[in-house]
Amino acid sequence: MKASLTFFACFIAIQLMAGCNKNNTTPGCDKTNTAAGSPANQFSVDTMKLTINIGDKNFTATLYDNPATSTLKSALPMTIDMIELNGNEKYADLPNGLPANDSNPGTIQSGDLMLYGTNTLVLFYKSFSTSYRYTRLGRVDDPSGLAAALGTGNVTVKFSIQ
Repeated sequence: MKASLTFFACFIAIQLMAGCNKNNTTPGCDKTNTAAGSPANQFSVDTMKLTINIGDKNFTATLYDNPATSTLKSALPMTIDMIELNGNEKYADLPNGLPANDSNPGTIQSGDLMLYGTNTLVLFYKSFSTSYRYTRLGRVDDPSGLAAALGTGNVTVKFSIQ
């Protein structure tokens, strides 16, 4: 009896492992080893680089591969006037909405580029905790100097694909 239970358990384990192929097309077979809730766990690893031009400063951001960024990319290049808010972010209302898949990130990091609602583009230049919900669009690769470039008031920012 013990031998047949052991055989049955091994058989089930082999069947479960065989279901996950290297192409990762089987539902529930995620080969990515990331923490739950992290951007890599929420979005494909396929990315595209974005240039953010603020005055004479350029910053490179990595966009996540999701429906919102796909729609945003089709509208680029784009120059927009961004409004200062709360000493930690600049935002602008987009002329057309983007597909939203919002969640609460818990903590905003300096350099996060997010969508609030369906049409408000937000560029964060300070890190802080939040209870608001956003759709993650991307992240500035090196946000050092971002706060200084954005300044304390409203600012004109150009977004373009590299």
